[in-house]
Amino acid sequence: MKFDPSTTAVPGEDLRHVGQATHRVDGPRKSTGTAPYAGEWHPEFDAHVREAAYGWVLGAGIGKGRIASMDVEAARAAPGVLAVVTAKDAGPLDKSKRNTARLLGGPAIDHYHQAIAVVVAETLEQARAATALIRVRYETVSGRFDLAAEREHAKIAGDDAKTEVGDFDAAFVAAPVQLDATYTTPDESHAMMEPHATLASWEGDRLTVWTSTQMVDWCRTDLAATLKMPKEKVRVRSPFIGGGFGGKLFLRADALLAALASRAVGRPVRVGLHRPLIANNTTHRPATIQRIRLGAEKDGRLTAIAHESWSGDQPEGQPETAVNQTRLLYAGAHRRTAMYLAEMDLPEGNSMRAPGEAPGMAALEVAMDELAERLGIDPVELRLRNDTDVDPEHPERRFTQRRLANCLREGAERFGWDQRPTKPGLKREGRWAIGVGMAAAFRNHMLMKSAARVRLLLDGSVVVETDMTDIGTGSYTILAQTAADLLGVPLERVEVKLGDSDWPVSAGSGGQFGAANATGGVYAACVKLRDAIARKLGLEAEGAEFIDGEVRSGGRRLALADAVKDGEPLTAEDGIEYDESLSKQWQHSTFGAHFVEVAVHVDTAEIRVRRMLAVCAAGRILNPVTARSQVIGAMTMGVGAALMEELAVDTKLGLFINHDLAGYEVPVHADIPEQEVVFLDEPDTMASPLAAKGIAELGLCGAAAAVANAVYNATGVRVRDYPVTLDKLIAQWPAAA
Repeated sequence: MKFDPSTTAVPGEDLRHVGQATHRVDGPRKSTGTAPYAGEWHPEFDAHVREAAYGWVLGAGIGKGRIASMDVEAARAAPGVLAVVTAKDAGPLDKSKRNTARLLGGPAIDHYHQAIAVVVAETLEQARAATALIRVRYETVSGRFDLAAEREHAKIAGDDAKTEVGDFDAAFVAAPVQLDATYTTPDESHAMMEPHATLASWEGDRLTVWTSTQMVDWCRTDLAATLKMPKEKVRVRSPFIGGGFGGKLFLRADALLAALASRAVGRPVRVGLHRPLIANNTTHRPATIQRIRLGAEKDGRLTAIAHESWSGDQPEGQPETAVNQTRLLYAGAHRRTAMYLAEMDLPEGNSMRAPGEAPGMAALEVAMDELAERLGIDPVELRLRNDTDVDPEHPERRFTQRRLANCLREGAERFGWDQRPTKPGLKREGRWAIGVGMAAAFRNHMLMKSAARVRLLLDGSVVVETDMTDIGTGSYTILAQTAADLLGVPLERVEVKLGDSDWPVSAGSGGQFGAANATGGVYAACVKLRDAIARKLGLEAEGAEFIDGEVRSGGRRLALADAVKDGEPLTAEDGIEYDESLSKQWQHSTFGAHFVEVAVHVDTAEIRVRRMLAVCAAGRILNPVTARSQVIGAMTMGVGAALMEELAVDTKLGLFINHDLAGYEVPVHADIPEQEVVFLDEPDTMASPLAAKGIAELGLCGAAAAVANAVYNATGVRVRDYPVTLDKLIAQWPAAA
């Protein structure tokens, strides 16, 4: 089905389920431990589970170089060991386009902890013990591990990595008020609860993997390409995922090595990446160096905006797109953005929740705060004065919806912004300095194809099948709500089946594009099934209403189940597709505003977040319960990015030192105070069949800057290098000396 913006959500009917606060239909399975995750696949308790051997992955012990020799004989002879698979044993492997580095290294080593072997044994303990017996001798070479040192060698990262509008240099020089500042964000880890894990099994030349992946079709396509086998002979199943945040978008070493190990031993094999391996072996959010220059008139109107970002990645990698929001967020006649990429030998940098906008907004919104102070203008008012209804780089393109101003005003009123200390360091409560800060929120909405299959069963119930995934976001629930509304059945009469490559290809989960597009795919399939049901009942499909288990048309009312009383279920399969001209003519984005209050101890510089507010405008909210859960989770990640998260780089050896959950700091319950989320009523009929847009990442974009701005308001110390830690405050804050 081609998306038609003029089509109403449910032909001729009001929405009864979509938009309602509905608890997750998969909640009971998760809370009772019966939801099947990849590392513990158990629904059938079948041979795949009972016969599974265990694989333990060995990662490279150097950051760059070659394997001079590898002695695996002691490991092969160890108790319970069934096989040791290395690049030499695996045979020819390809590298898919979505993988930057090879998933199985040797003899060349591309990065630290690149997988170089998997030991397969009867038990996990035997596999782990045998892996310790492998002796590897390396030849090391100098690697490029320091972004600051490689910055001067960075190059423009592709044809569309630089934009110029007007004459920025002249406008900046002429601006009465100027800001020229550099900000840095560190490498960050996804740190999801569920590690990367796979159970692989071969039946002849056909491979099935139960794996933790956000994008089932990508995984299937890339696994087949890497193994040099036909895609149709690979099946990927991923019904439940315990967190991904972008770290499970792409095929990773666990899936490939499980497949190779299973083929080697002739039985199913489980492979899970142990926690210390994940940070270096998989992907991470790459560090950035960002220079922002803002020129403004004395009334706050921006005349010159430049945002340049430097990041690093493996050869053939991609930049962190930290300038994306600056191209679209604020008005300004003279503009420049650029992304530079340095070739580095650190592990692969790639998507982490809100790639681009999360680190980009962390810098841009602090720069706007600094500019507001120089101008003597309220930070909210400065943003309002630079609002725009059109794409600043392409003024002929308007936003489908843009309610940034509404978010700013609503947030300011709810938060009590007018009571803020106008100068930093003025408010105290005992030994605590109190400050508040704010930032705009911005994230683009992406239009992506998505398909589904819908069945009407003999008992009148409905089954939805799609390879869409649920990474804790509520996909099961919103797809059930969609089908229930379109087919007029109670929510409990809809069964949603997800995460199987045998089912129609969906948009998948990532980039906050999953919900709006996947519900669009289910919508398309349901519309097709509605037509089939009406025809089967001898009713006119045009104008037919599906309500309370009935089909009503032309004055007649028939039970939905009558359409299948002949004993044959009805099935329809379709998907949503978007005309390219829609994105060329219109800009699809989501907007919001973050407000934060912090307390900073004047003796120790300890920072405590006290309250947070996010106001979001992101199309129709499909389910306020699951949407709020996504936003408060994103806000929590914003606190982590602002105050604690950092993969510490050993710039000599080329590894992330704190590669486990003990050393990599993330927020815990005690760090997170009262959180309030407000959704503005904003159905966007240009965005998707249900007038919805993405929401999952909007809560992160700008949150870190709001925290950093609040710390400045409390202390008068401006920290431009994330995370904002107490040592950076103490160095500049006399009160904490």
